[in-house]
This record gives sequence, C-alpha cells and structure tokens, in this order.
Amino acid sequence: MSALNENALTLLGSAVVDLQAGDGKTTVYTVPPGKTMIPVFVVIRSPSGTLAGGTDFDIGSGDTCWTWKQTNDLHLMTATTDYVVITTSNKFTMEVAGKTFGIIPITGATADVTATMDLFGYLF
Repeated sequence: MSALNENALTLLGSAVVDLQAGDGKTTVYTVPPGKTMIPVFVVIRSPSGTLAGGTDFDIGSGDTCWTWKQTNDLHLMTATTDYVVITTSNKFTMEVAGKTFGIIPITGATADVTATMDLFGYLF
C-alpha cells in the first residue's frame, strides 16, 4: 500500500523560515527520488514578531522560488497567533524529484523574524 502522501492531500513538510529582508531561501521540502509533487496550499503561521515591511515573499523551487506563487504580502502578520493560507489557481509545472520547495523574502520584514511554513500537497 502506498504512503498517505500518495493517496491524500497531506502535510508534506514544515519548517521555521527566515523572513527578514536580505535572508536567503529556506527549504521546507525536498521532493523524494522517483516522485513528483503537486503543491496545493501553504500556511504561514506563528511569526516570532511583526512582519511589517514584508510585502514580497516568493514560494516555490529553485534558488529564487519562482515556480509556484510570487509576491505574497505578509506585512499584516503582527501577532504570534496570526496565520495566512496561501493558495493559487494558476497553471504550474509539477515539482520533480530533487526539487527543493521553500520561501525567499524579496521585500522581507524589517525585523529579524521567523515563522513556521507548512506545505500541503501530494506525491505520485
């Protein structure tokens, strides 16, 4: 029998991500060998502080995270109990084995802030 992540929409990966302006990419999930991933939605939650100034975060694979959803505005997340669900209805290319899916701040928060990013999707 296949694993749950091949039979249902499930949490594929979760990581604490760096969201200050100038921070590099944080990888949340690496597609396993022999698999292809369909990312469905992302949750950004529990920021360590205010994300003021954070108006452009890109999510996806590659060094610049341009494969899934760009220009995500998180500047209204100011409390540790805040969360945002990010979805999209655009056309994308499937994420193949070895791709590293994550987030990079383009215009990130002015403060040194982290948050948790949860990736939901499925593999085949």
